[in-house]
Amino acid sequence: MLLGRKEEPALETTAPNTTLQARIVGLRFQPIGKIYHFDASNFSDVQTGDYVVVETSRGTQLGKIVQFVENTEHMVSGGIKSIVRIATPQDLLMRQEWEKREKEAVEACRAKATELGFSGIKIVSSEFSLDGNRLLFVYSSEEGEKTDLKYLKRNMQRLYQQSHVEMHLVGPRDVAKAMGGMGACGLVCRCCTAFITEFSPISIKMAKEQGISLTPTEITGMCGRLRCCLVYEYEQYVEARKLLPKKGKLVVTSKGNGKVVDLFPLKGDVVVELDQGGQHVFAIQDIQPLDELEALKKKAETSCEGCPEEIQVGMSKMKKRPHGRRR
Repeated sequence: MLLGRKEEPALETTAPNTTLQARIVGLRFQPIGKIYHFDASNFSDVQTGDYVVVETSRGTQLGKIVQFVENTEHMVSGGIKSIVRIATPQDLLMRQEWEKREKEAVEACRAKATELGFSGIKIVSSEFSLDGNRLLFVYSSEEGEKTDLKYLKRNMQRLYQQSHVEMHLVGPRDVAKAMGGMGACGLVCRCCTAFITEFSPISIKMAKEQGISLTPTEITGMCGRLRCCLVYEYEQYVEARKLLPKKGKLVVTSKGNGKVVDLFPLKGDVVVELDQGGQHVFAIQDIQPLDELEALKKKAETSCEGCPEEIQVGMSKMKKRPHGRRR
């Protein structure tokens, strides 16, 4: 069924046509925020960069079109809300006015939280809906869990009687994104503030896979959590390591037998400690696992039990020959 086109019942019975004609757009409500999808089928003249008014769970909002979704087949049946209307100059001016009042609301909420003795929370930001009917306060807690803020909420409701006041808890990464500033690596602008729209799960395994030092100061960001950049090259390292032997593996090289002691996954090189001493770097194609060579020789000997005597003598000599190429 084509969303927002109920006056065309003929299209409702033809799934392919409705899919092709549906216009799904991606909106952002913040400059570097998550993208939300809405149906723009009733507005054929909207373009990327236009501002539109939509209804969300947080009330009436002003959003900016940042993309058009080409493959909408998996979205049409999801009940995507339609755009209410294209924003007017008055809507843009109203949004600017609410932004000024949001700063005042944050200061008022912080002062009231201090007055009521809420020392374990931080008021990060506030957000009015476009019509002013809703006021959302975003806060963080030192314990990372929801705090009973009914007294604070009640006081703020008295101060902003025309709006429905809500309190929303966010994590330390969201706080760092909202605050901005320099990154732990020295970048003037943090990744989360510059371009990250959604936070990916990060684990200590990602640092280990890439051979990064596990010193807390080396792998934690300004938010106190594992750095988001640990996920950037993680998949490449995982795929590259599949082609390399594990540490401790016995291998045969052109300089003799040895043991793998270190890896350079992205370069495809391994560091081998030779039996006669010393470490050398070899490309993956220049080494061969020792157990695989021994398995091949054992298989060759087994399959040659019925061979002529001269071939068996040759195989015996090969068995006595040391591994590795001659210098």
